[in-house]
Amino acid sequence: MARVTHLNSLQALEMAIREGSLQAAAQRLGITPAAAGQRIRALEQFLDTDLLLRGRSGLRPTPALQMALDDLRAAFAALDRVSDALDFQRTAEIHIVADPDWSDLWLLPRLPRFQAEHPNIHFNVNGEGDVPLRLGAADIVIDRDPEGRAATGDPLYDEVFLPVGSPENAARISDPFSVKAEDGTPRYLPVGTLGDKGRMWRHSEGGSLEGFPLLHIKPRPDAPATPGWRDWLAGFPYARTSPERGVQYALVKNAIEGVRSNAGLLVCGLSCILDDLDRGTLSLPFPARESLVARHPYRIRIRPEAKARPQVARFETWLLAEARGTRDRMRTLREA
Repeated sequence: MARVTHLNSLQALEMAIREGSLQAAAQRLGITPAAAGQRIRALEQFLDTDLLLRGRSGLRPTPALQMALDDLRAAFAALDRVSDALDFQRTAEIHIVADPDWSDLWLLPRLPRFQAEHPNIHFNVNGEGDVPLRLGAADIVIDRDPEGRAATGDPLYDEVFLPVGSPENAARISDPFSVKAEDGTPRYLPVGTLGDKGRMWRHSEGGSLEGFPLLHIKPRPDAPATPGWRDWLAGFPYARTSPERGVQYALVKNAIEGVRSNAGLLVCGLSCILDDLDRGTLSLPFPARESLVARHPYRIRIRPEAKARPQVARFETWLLAEARGTRDRMRTLREA
């Protein structure tokens, strides 16, 4: 095994013990839990011994690892100090660990605009980017987890959750007869149910969700609580039985692709779909004021050593301005 592979595996091992789980270790390292597990298994195979015990209280070291654990922790603490001391060697790099859905849908689409103005500044976001992932702590952490590493950081904005649909599905809710077939007749009947007496069609109230497929985001154990259909329907008077049924997606970006292809309606963060609304590729089937505000805002925490670097300061200024723009656009929609 090459020495650099040793180092990556040892880093994943030390972080897993420190955090108590592969999920938390992967988040700290900006890689997937599967990648963290692969690094540790590669080391176990190389040494031909088990290094981790998995129990109800989390990950624990085996006796073989316990003997070396103090040295392992000391070594990576020293590497963190060296990374800080040699920060001047990578002043043009910014390493970010962020909520994956937020980074995919909000940050990464905007980042090229910043890079066009600052072509010499390079990024690694959640383990991928212009520069490879480096050892040591990330320069910037962004999420809305009240227990996460950004919990003490500065607020960016409060996310707002509401239903979103394709333009066609949104039109079916607001005015079913507005969607026409090729011969000019209505393509859809109004949403409703068949009555028991005489099997007569019974129209539901306007805006009913009965008959529409609902899409859901699968909860992640390491993510903060996110409102879904049950939460939204509890706050607003629209008819829907069994709101928990429907297709579940692991990633919000995949669920939004399902919305675009008319697979159903989704409750998601407004900040992540603003550009789609402007382009007309997504629509809001209900007024934007009928929305739920997240309990905790997105926050940004910058490592003190990185904050002094002018490149990081320029990025922070740009990011805060983009966040203000998002906050203003969401407020305008909700007040309309």
